[in-house]
Amino acid sequence: MPYRAHWIALFIVLAGSFAILGGYAPRIRSSAPPLPERVIGPGGTTVIEGSAILRGQNVWQSIGGQEVGSVWGHGAYVAPDWTADWLHREANAILDTWARAEGGGRYAALSPERQAALRERLRTTLHENTYSEDARTIRVGPERAAAFEELARHYASVFRDGVDAYAIPAGALTDPARARDMAAFFWWTAWAAVTDRPGEQVTYTQNWPHDPLVGNRPTGQAVVWSVISFVLLLAGIGALAWYHGSRKEPEVAADELPLRDPLFGLNPTPSQRATVKYFWVAAALLVVQIALGALTAHYGVEGSKLYGFPLAEILPYSVTRTWHTQLGIFWIATAWLATGLYMGPAVSGTEAPGQRLGVNLLFVSLLVIVIGSLAGQWLSVMQRLPGESWYWFGHQGYEYVDLGRFWQIFLFVGLFLWLGLMLRALWPALRRPSATRPLLLLFVLSSLAIALFYGAGLMYGRTTNLAVVEYWRWWVVHLWVEGFFEVFATVVIAFLFVRLGLLHPEKATRATFFSTTVFLAGGIVGTFHHNYFAGTPSSVMALGATFSALEVVPLTLVGLEVWQNIRLTRARTWVSAYRWPIYFFVSVAFWNLVGAGLFGFFINPPLALYYMQGLNTTPVHGHAALFGVYGMLGIGLMLFCLRALRPGAAWKERPIAWSFWLINVGLAMMVMISVLPVGILQTWAAVETGTWWARSAEFMQTPLMNTLRWLRVPGDTVFAAGAVVLGWFVLGLATGWSLRRTGHVAEGATDVTEEDARAGGRA
Repeated sequence: MPYRAHWIALFIVLAGSFAILGGYAPRIRSSAPPLPERVIGPGGTTVIEGSAILRGQNVWQSIGGQEVGSVWGHGAYVAPDWTADWLHREANAILDTWARAEGGGRYAALSPERQAALRERLRTTLHENTYSEDARTIRVGPERAAAFEELARHYASVFRDGVDAYAIPAGALTDPARARDMAAFFWWTAWAAVTDRPGEQVTYTQNWPHDPLVGNRPTGQAVVWSVISFVLLLAGIGALAWYHGSRKEPEVAADELPLRDPLFGLNPTPSQRATVKYFWVAAALLVVQIALGALTAHYGVEGSKLYGFPLAEILPYSVTRTWHTQLGIFWIATAWLATGLYMGPAVSGTEAPGQRLGVNLLFVSLLVIVIGSLAGQWLSVMQRLPGESWYWFGHQGYEYVDLGRFWQIFLFVGLFLWLGLMLRALWPALRRPSATRPLLLLFVLSSLAIALFYGAGLMYGRTTNLAVVEYWRWWVVHLWVEGFFEVFATVVIAFLFVRLGLLHPEKATRATFFSTTVFLAGGIVGTFHHNYFAGTPSSVMALGATFSALEVVPLTLVGLEVWQNIRLTRARTWVSAYRWPIYFFVSVAFWNLVGAGLFGFFINPPLALYYMQGLNTTPVHGHAALFGVYGMLGIGLMLFCLRALRPGAAWKERPIAWSFWLINVGLAMMVMISVLPVGILQTWAAVETGTWWARSAEFMQTPLMNTLRWLRVPGDTVFAAGAVVLGWFVLGLATGWSLRRTGHVAEGATDVTEEDARAGGRA
């Protein structure tokens, strides 16, 4: 069996990694913060019904959930983290109650000695675990029961009357009973964050959020495993450099490179031509996504208005941010799925019967999912869906998997339809022996993983404990988006270059096996680095810190990939026709190092993330990695397929050149002069004062922070201009204005002949 050792290594990594990650599911469930049947006060009176906590979780989800503020540090960044905010407000309310009981007025008016004594009493009171396993109750004192009533009124007013600094418009939640239920949910998340686990001196959330007032400080494990992760990163880089230096891979000799474009003169199959509309839609969704991103960022400085216009009355922040994140996934996935559909017949050399019909059916299904899910999310946030329909057709409230459960299931089925179309297109190639067959098998496995692992988002329900939800949600976000899509992209790019005759099949196969195995060795179990503080046991921190450090290791050699790709554009004159798709692949390598590598590891060690969780250091990594890597790759794949569909048509390259530089420079400006400085200053505030302060309106509305947030405008403008130019260019391939009508690309060259190519000027 060819590449036997490579297959064995890959399956050992997959089996071992999923045994760890999947094997933790029962432990995550059993160690999650308990949901009581009742929270009782003095004399056994009921303060909070357990059912109210679950109803409150659903209320929070239906109005946007993690798209309006955050809980346990996961979510949006303009409104407070409701866990940290509730905890600090509750602590101050209790201290004031005790101070008044001692005749001293407010806590702030007491002497330093009395303040210190009350702080110690507070820490002891809050950290004590009063949950009764037998009775399934949590017992609280009178001061804590009174604090709940006070804060419930406060949060009801926030969502009823609106707060511009939080980008929450008036009328976001007007039902008093539902507002009280949501307050019960916020209380429970704060209780889990400050209550010690039974028999331990660490809270259910590993002492997160940082708040010295209540005694929440980093654990010793956070420090130790952070140091270990640094050591492992250095060791991994050394081992990878040693391995790479010892290998000699076969190259395609210069005289063996094709003299002409291998795709020149090929007639696209009906199903390949049918993929063009996928790319049109992907380009359109990209432009809309970026416009929504700019609007979402603007809400951060002007609250519920757009330069004075009360836009939030019809399009609130929670909707624009939801659509922004959802459309990012939709357009990138659309471009990648269309690339797979294009690649099938290109690899097999045949067109399966009815393939075009299947491609068109999938396209219609994706359109229905996109339009239906976005409309449902608006209706849910605006509180216009009755009963539990918000859950099925509206907004599930969990970032990146916000779409309603019906749309989620529909998309899951659609992915298996895509997988079926892929398999039937590839089947002839799978049956015949060839040098690229192992690469093809990797392609099939990665396609299967894309369809299968989206199903992890169906493993939780409407009333599932939040800790369990977060465990499965990150299977989708990390494993599906950041994991197997990455593998799929690696295989596709290798295939494309082999198909063009620019890479030796053996080298491409070995490199793909190696990068896939190394990446998944750290990436699968490394999923746990998202769950350090999400109600999981401390062993999750150890595993997440260890393996997520290894995720960065393969990114240290991306500089070699950059230069290899640049050299490919100079291999033959005809290759320059693919220059801009390849340049987007080069930018993928750059942002992989910077966005996924540097900025990813910046927040990955437990000690760093303890202070940075829920701050703007996360969107630094998110924008640079999600768009910088997966978005740039989606654009590159889109342009490559559009180029390959009409290899003889001459492009007007100036627009795509402008687009390339505007998008990359704009993304760098956005991150470096606005989002990163904001995140660093927030981290400083979180370290010195607490997470609650770093996320507070008082801190975020200071003149310096407002100036830094306004500085997103230049980068956003440049970035958006690049996206508009790209969308205009792609549309122009259909209308003809992006093509040079005075000629076409001749075989073996990139010169434009004098022959009129109008007849071949449609993509």
